[in-house]
Amino acid sequence: MTKIICPITPSEVVQEQLRDLPDAVIEVFNQLITQDYDEGDGAATVKQDDVVALLVTKGFERRDIFDRGWLNIEKVYRSAGWKVTFDKPGFSESYPATYEFKRPRTRRRT
Repeated sequence: MTKIICPITPSEVVQEQLRDLPDAVIEVFNQLITQDYDEGDGAATVKQDDVVALLVTKGFERRDIFDRGWLNIEKVYRSAGWKVTFDKPGFSESYPATYEFKRPRTRRRT
């Protein structure tokens, strides 16, 4: 019997990415989001360098973190309800790469 291969759906992509991420990656992001979260504006900013540094202290190799795409977590957190923006410096710019996690705005009923 021939197995039929179907295209992956958008929701399956996120599930596959989450399955392939080491738990420590999510733990580190969660820790840093919690530390920086401001209830007033419903946002947290996480520096990519801080994520990498914490993962290295947990025994991960810096090269593996980047080569395996473990920092590409935007879709995973979006599927959990966050608005996520990744910002990194352009060619002639110099500032730390950051992830901004924002709570979605809720519409007020009038």
